[in-house]
Parts: sequence; structure tokens; C-alpha cells
Amino acid sequence: MRGCMFIQYLKNYRFQMLLLALVYMMNTLIFLLLGLRLDAVGYALSLCLFFGAVFLLFGYRRFCARCRRLEQLKKELAFTAGNFWPPENLWEEKYQEMLGNVCADRQRMAEQMEERYREMVDYYTVWAHQIKTPIAAMRLLLQGGDFLEREELKEELNRIEQYVEMVLCYLRLDADETDYVFREYDLDEIVRQVVRRHASAFIRRKLRLVYEPLSVRTVTDEKWLKFVIDQVLTNALKYTKKGTISVTLEAPKTLCITDEGIGIAPEDLPRVFERGYTGANGRVQNRASGLGLYLCRRICENLGHPISITSEPGVGTQVRIGLQNAGIVVE
Repeated sequence: MRGCMFIQYLKNYRFQMLLLALVYMMNTLIFLLLGLRLDAVGYALSLCLFFGAVFLLFGYRRFCARCRRLEQLKKELAFTAGNFWPPENLWEEKYQEMLGNVCADRQRMAEQMEERYREMVDYYTVWAHQIKTPIAAMRLLLQGGDFLEREELKEELNRIEQYVEMVLCYLRLDADETDYVFREYDLDEIVRQVVRRHASAFIRRKLRLVYEPLSVRTVTDEKWLKFVIDQVLTNALKYTKKGTISVTLEAPKTLCITDEGIGIAPEDLPRVFERGYTGANGRVQNRASGLGLYLCRRICENLGHPISITSEPGVGTQVRIGLQNAGIVVE
């Protein structure tokens, strides 16, 4: 590395070194023409070479220091006037001034984008809370009327509520301030809340639910884990026309949600957690947004819960959520 830097240094100052060599040659020629003693000539040239080498090494030291500083600035991506060395000439001064202007513009644009993002989050947060009011009013109006029609409308309302929650979740996912609160919860209480929300869908579609008490406690955030389980159970209901959906627990502490639906194609399985990816099933159903499982993966990463999917077309799909709580601190 140092050898490469020294060669680069010599290349940068090759014209100055060439000029110095010409000066040495001219002095030698003049000394010889004047008939001076060779030892005196050699002594004078030796002094010149010595001081030239000293200045060369001194310049190389400064060159290395500047290179290291530039490398550090490149990693930090934070160029300000105080980060640079004092300019030695006019072109260095103009060069630093140009970089300072570029970085100031970059900082200004970043602040504007952050402000716009905050405004967008604030707007959609207000919108999500406002839309819940007519949803609640519609639920009250649906308490009468035909049973089957009422249940279908309730399912559509549930879907609207899920989309609203997905909007809020998506906006808050990368926010600087999150509302994760880790505590120890009874897993059965969380699962039962989600199952009750989809009870009418099980009844109307005549699907069998296999669920026995899990009898386990886990450290998690109730709201966010509930969102993940709700998304997984929604997918199971969406792609299961008949059969059974099971909610079980595998040792040591893994929640398993298994359905007997249409399954996932092998070529789609490695990409189901990608944002916006719907796969063959999503294109057939024409209802998939490609965000549900992506949000589940991101949330599970934040919660410290590994999530995985296995599936076989025509047989069904199983989603596993690990709840071992590695590295999670209870508040």
C-alpha cells in the first residue's frame, strides 16, 4: 500500500522533480565550464540532493496524511469546511469551496426529504384514524339484515381494516422512533384475539380450525406480533378453499400456522418475503399486494423472531415463527 502511494506521489510531482534534475545538470555543467574542482562540485551537488530528498520526504508525508484524511471523509460522507486541511494554493481553495457547496446542497436536500417524509407519515396517520370512524359506523349498521350477507360485509370491513393497519405499519417501519414495547405475554391471548377476528370467515367458508391451548409465554411486542399472525392467518384463509387450518406449537418455542390450501410454487417460495412480489398465486387471485409477508419479515426481524415458510403446491403451506427471544430486553 505504501509503495503504491509513493509511486503515485512521484507521478503527481514528476514535473517538479524533472525541473530539479535539470537544475542539477545545469549547475554541474556551469561548475565544469568554470573549471572548478570536482570535489567542490560533488560537495555542492550532494548538499542539493540531501535537501531535495528532505523536501521530497516531507512532501510525501503530507501527501500520505491528505490521502488518509480523504479516505476517512469518503467513509464518513460528511464534508464540511472544518474537515479539510488548510488550502495551500488557489486551486485547492476553489476545490474545497466546491465540495463544501455540494455537501451543503446534499444536507439541505436530505433535510427537505426528511421533512416531507414526516409530513407524509403525519398525514396518513391522521387519515388512518379518520377512516376508522366510518368503519365503526358501518359495523353498527350491519348488525341487522340477512346473516350471510352481513357476514360477507363484515369480512370486507375486516379487509379494509387490515389495509389501514398495513398503511400505518409500512409508514412506521423505518421511522426513527418506534413504539416497540417488549414484555412477557401469554401467546394464547394474542392468538385468540386474531382467531376471534376471523371467526366469521371460518364459519362462512366451512373451514375447520385446529387450535389447542399453546400454554407458553413469550417476550414480544403484542401489537406487532398480532399484526404478523393476522397477516399469516389472512393468507391461509385466502388461499384455502376447503380443509383445515391449524395453529400449533413446535418445540422449543415455535408457532406454526398450517393450511391445506393451494400452496406456493417452488420457484416463488424463495421470494415470498420480497417487497411487492406476489408470485403466481397473487396474479391468479388478483388481490395480493406483495406487502403482507414483506412486512411480516421486517417486523419479525425487529422483534427478534425468525420467520420461515415451507409449502407444497396442492398440499398446503406452513409458516413458522420462532419465539425464543434471543437478545430481547424486557422493559
